Amino acid sequence: MIQQIYDSKQQQIVAFEPHRPGEVGIYVCGPTVQSAPHIGHLRSALVYDQMRRWFAACDMRVTLIRNVTDIDDKILVNAVASEQTANPETWWALAARVEREFSSAYAAIGILPPTAEPRATGHIAEMGKLIERLIERGYAYETADGSIYFDTAAWEAYGALTRQRREHMVDGEPTATGKRNATDFALWKAHREGEPVDAQWQIGVGGSGRPGWHIECSAMATRFLGPSFDIHGGGRDLRFPHHENELAQSNAAGDAFAKYWVHNGMVNVGEQKMSKSLGNSLFAHDVIAANDPLVLRYFLGAGHYRSTTVYSTELLAEAAAAVGRIVAVVARLEREFGGELPDPTSELGGVAKLVPAKFAEAMCNDFAVPLALAEVHLAVRAINAALDGGDRQSAAASAECLFAMLAVLHLDPRHPDWSQSAGGSKAEKALGSLVADMLAERAVARSARDWERSDMIRDSLQKAGIVLEDSATETHWNLA
Repeated sequence: MIQQIYDSKQQQIVAFEPHRPGEVGIYVCGPTVQSAPHIGHLRSALVYDQMRRWFAACDMRVTLIRNVTDIDDKILVNAVASEQTANPETWWALAARVEREFSSAYAAIGILPPTAEPRATGHIAEMGKLIERLIERGYAYETADGSIYFDTAAWEAYGALTRQRREHMVDGEPTATGKRNATDFALWKAHREGEPVDAQWQIGVGGSGRPGWHIECSAMATRFLGPSFDIHGGGRDLRFPHHENELAQSNAAGDAFAKYWVHNGMVNVGEQKMSKSLGNSLFAHDVIAANDPLVLRYFLGAGHYRSTTVYSTELLAEAAAAVGRIVAVVARLEREFGGELPDPTSELGGVAKLVPAKFAEAMCNDFAVPLALAEVHLAVRAINAALDGGDRQSAAASAECLFAMLAVLHLDPRHPDWSQSAGGSKAEKALGSLVADMLAERAVARSARDWERSDMIRDSLQKAGIVLEDSATETHWNLA
């Protein structure tokens, strides 16, 4: 099958053809570590984790770079604000602490670490050289205070990514003395009075200062992936101005840059867009603490990556029920086949050959995870039906397909990443306790040959969507 991908620049689904056969280079805009991660950060990182795992399952060597913006206006502002608190932090200490929070949150829902995770402050030299190239080519200029701006009027292709006219593209940067056009953006920001003295560097051009946001990603992407690479990803909110400006400055400097631009959808809380101004931000720490991490991964990854994810307790409950069915069938397979099941920690290489054709078709069709998950649940039902009918051969065949799909999506409950998921959420624990009490009552009724009472308990559970599986010595339950 030919891999298809939606290219935001072309605004259509196109065939994915990597620069080098058998290899994929992906650059993902990582966090600006100014404050704690929220659920939108988790969703974005998960999208590219799913893509990465599918490419790996297709025997492709994946290099995924996700940067950390550890120097930025907002980081400096938050560090200054912390001076008025009981726990003041330097800007670099704040950035390091928040970076650890992001790493912990990513790991909690099973997101693989990137191949490399460069920090902006570690690549000032590369940024300086890129800025020098832009000045030499006539696409950047220095202002009286030593700041350097990209000249959008000089680059005729400005607006190519988002298909906007230059006069309509003001990104909100304050107008500075000496700035030629409202659309021009900072490549280098001169050190300002009141800023920390250690938040400044010197490059070959301009005055003492620090990099602009956009130049950071252009420099780091080409440092690790070269002047031409395959995929540049990030949230839909980054298309403009961040990605538009990255593309302009990189192309103007002579780099082909990203071949495909990929953007994931946002997270809404109910009907509202999540934002600090609305006071409805869902911080990753709180969401992870309140939910089974496996359920959270399923929930955040269940929609198409380009769609908006709506966060609600009702939808989380649906995700928990879906995961419950997967957990139950895997437990049933373990009882039936024991050590014959595949190792959940095996490498992904070649796994794409084991998944059902419709699953592969879904993933090749611009990573249509909802359709892929439909195949997972078809396999779950097929396995239960086969085991109910005593057909171990059919159950084993479907199990091979199921575990291959779970490996690709990283939803196999046996994987060590989910060792903390065994207890489930508070709701799952409560349900388990109630069912256990009813099963104990049913066991007493069966031992007393009170079949009417035993059947009544079974029927009551079945009406609630809970199916019982009786063996010679015990009873297991799972969600229908």
